[in-house]
Amino acid sequence: MTNTNLNQLPDLMAATQALAENLLASEPFALYQQAHARFDADPEARGLIERLSQTQADLRRRQMSRSVTQTDVDQLRALQSEVQSHPVIVDYAYTQQGAITYLREINQAISELIGTDFAALAKKSTC
Repeated sequence: MTNTNLNQLPDLMAATQALAENLLASEPFALYQQAHARFDADPEARGLIERLSQTQADLRRRQMSRSVTQTDVDQLRALQSEVQSHPVIVDYAYTQQGAITYLREINQAISELIGTDFAALAKKSTC
C-alpha cells in the first residue's frame, strides 16, 4: 500500500462505521429489528418454525427411502399454511425482505459511485 492509501484508511474506516450506523438506524432495519424481537419473544411462532424445520427434515429423510405418504405431504402443507398465516412470522419475513431489498439498493448506489460491483468485491474479500 502506498502512503496515500494508508493516509486514507482512517477516512475509509470512519465512512464504513457511519454507513453501518446509518444502516442500523434506517427504517427498514429498525422495522426488521422490532419484528425480530417480537418473533424471539413469541414461543408459538418460534415453535411453529421449529416444527416446520423438523417436519421438512424428516420428510427429506423419508423421501430418500421412498416412504413418504400423502398424509405426510398434507401435514407438511397444513403446517406451512399455519406458518404463512401467523402474523408475527409474516411480519418478520416481510421486514426481513424489506431490509434485504434496502441493502441491495445501498449496494447498487455504492457500485454506481465507485464504478464497480461493490457486492461482488465484498464477497471476494471475505473468508
